[in-house]
Amino acid sequence: QVQLVESGGGLVQSGGSLRLSCAASGISFSIYDMGWYRQTPGNERELVAHIPSGGATTYADSVKGRFTISRDNAKNTVYLQMNSLEPEDTAVYYCRATAPFIAAPSYWGQGTQVTVSS
Repeated sequence: QVQLVESGGGLVQSGGSLRLSCAASGISFSIYDMGWYRQTPGNERELVAHIPSGGATTYADSVKGRFTISRDNAKNTVYLQMNSLEPEDTAVYYCRATAPFIAAPSYWGQGTQVTVSS
């Protein structure tokens, strides 16, 4: 059974930092591409950051220079370090795991709430 469990969300003041974690089980984590997404009420889920099993990371323009995605394959965990948080970063953050094969399934975590107060 595949499980992705996010943690680390919470309430923080504008300018503060949080680090999100997503612990995976039931998959060969090291070969999966991992991503962090976020969603606000009434809006579609949007990609925040992506880290492939090998290769360069990518970021949404809105978070470049403030957020850093990383992974620890030994711990089956992907992280999102979020600095200089802004109220506009308030959302539910989800991690996603996708195998690097054509038509491969994706798996999602349950999400963690991040709220940034002004």
